[in-house]
Amino acid sequence: MHCLTDYDVKVLMGFNMCLQKKANFMELYMQAFPELAALAASINSDTEAFDWLLKNGYPEFAALSDSIDDEDEATEWLQRYHLDFLSVFAAACRKEEDAMQWFRDRDLKLFLLLIDTIQRILLQQALDASNVHKIRRT
Repeated sequence: MHCLTDYDVKVLMGFNMCLQKKANFMELYMQAFPELAALAASINSDTEAFDWLLKNGYPEFAALSDSIDDEDEATEWLQRYHLDFLSVFAAACRKEEDAMQWFRDRDLKLFLLLIDTIQRILLQQALDASNVHKIRRT
């Protein structure tokens, strides 16, 4: 894997802020990096953002989002198209130890930060889904 440039680091740090739903970063990224803003929103369960990824030429990011959510078809799609880094990243987000170790072995601290952020998002989603006070009534 290539070394990240300062620019890459800044973009990924901004993506991390988008994952955390920081409004000013989301607004900026919607203009500069709409695919990353949509990916962050999709990981945060925004189905419109997921659809945007599919309709605008980013199926790999849609598959990544679903693979993070442990959707087998999406994981298989990433593997079928040899998107190895995205496959390992999704597995690490799902807390698969060998995938997490892959990032540790390569000292990819920025990606470990992103993985940690996504794991916290998934935990909060699971807690919200089981909280009777947050379940939407119809």
